[in-house]
Amino acid sequence: MKKTQSQYSFGLASNRKMFRKGMTEGIPIAMGYLAVSFSLGIMAKRAGLSPFAAFLASFFNNASAGEYAAFSLIMVEASYVEVAIMTFIANARYLLMSIALSQKIKPEASIGHRFLVAFDITDEIFALSVSQPGYLNPNYTYGIITLALPAWAFGTMLGCLAGSILPARIVSALSVALYGMFLAIIIPPAKKDKVVLGLIVISFASSYLARILPGIASISSGTRTILLTLVISAVAAIVFPHKEEAEHAS
Repeated sequence: MKKTQSQYSFGLASNRKMFRKGMTEGIPIAMGYLAVSFSLGIMAKRAGLSPFAAFLASFFNNASAGEYAAFSLIMVEASYVEVAIMTFIANARYLLMSIALSQKIKPEASIGHRFLVAFDITDEIFALSVSQPGYLNPNYTYGIITLALPAWAFGTMLGCLAGSILPARIVSALSVALYGMFLAIIIPPAKKDKVVLGLIVISFASSYLARILPGIASISSGTRTILLTLVISAVAAIVFPHKEEAEHAS
């Protein structure tokens, strides 16, 4: 049977219109990414990356927590395996977002569309995409990614360039912005949930003890970070499981 409309068109809205809608609604995300990723570029420079390498790192890993972890391990000369494992752990939540979005796309959508949408799932892109009524038109997500991904990558590159040009004192001052970004990630959920606050305190204390206790201190910084992340997150999941009803209610 011949179709009069593309299988990814929704009502009167064409794929082109959905793409433009995604670009329009993705402008605030792109602007925010450009500002936040600049501080990551400063850290990339401190880790020894070139501006082009910093650009590639952000283009293929559009995730602040994942990049922060990776750059931190590079700074302490961790192995490739440690960097890969830690990046996987830090970005593991995007696997769940990918599964959720896969239910929003039409069942007959090609595997190519699914891979392209999954390539750049971030918290913000996921939130906009999953909130679309009915089935998700992949072109809407493509519109957001078209602006958001280059903004993130170029912001990191600009930060790295600034780290190469600006005096060391200014670079050191700008590096504080990265810790501000880190605090912005952990403070909001900690204020809403005492369990999260307690786990953050435990994580800080455990990290400090792991650096000074005999035996554990001899393990490389990257391996310690991986072990602590796995142990603390696993214990938290067992002792304080997220109830499905509460998740749906929120």
